[in-house]
Amino acid sequence: METKNRSKVFSGLVIDIEQMDVLIGNQGWYTYQIVRHPGGAAILPLHEDGSVTLIRQLRPAVGDFLLELPAGRLSPGEDPQLCAARELTEETGLTAATLTSLGVLHSSPGVFDEVIHLYLATGLSQGEPAPEAYEEIYCVRLPLAEALTMAAEGGITDGKTIAALLRAGRRLT
Repeated sequence: METKNRSKVFSGLVIDIEQMDVLIGNQGWYTYQIVRHPGGAAILPLHEDGSVTLIRQLRPAVGDFLLELPAGRLSPGEDPQLCAARELTEETGLTAATLTSLGVLHSSPGVFDEVIHLYLATGLSQGEPAPEAYEEIYCVRLPLAEALTMAAEGGITDGKTIAALLRAGRRLT
């Protein structure tokens, strides 16, 4: 990809915005603004009885609580699997004997460079959650089949959660 005139037009707490001109084949140069995000890790905790633990979390961007995977932002240079294990424990109190990759998700590649690493957590043990002071989180445990139905029918609208549920469901059936 050939670019020119790259500049950072915004630097924020979590994201930056970069503007650049991109050469698109024979069509010429077009200006793009890209939201730069450090990426994250998200975890689908699967219990031995076939249920999963999701979290209901306030998301100010949509003005509502969403049902979603425990997840968190990567620190610079952080291993995604270590981030996943940390966030699972912080948000749910669960620890996993095994984290299995469910691949990655590009959350909105038209404007974001964010990559979310998805994991399936098994061999779970329960401890005490320790969410960040600014997080309002409630754990919700439900059968995997019910979560899959909710994902398919619009009861779950978070993209990373839908992707992880569908990938895990295919793997487990």
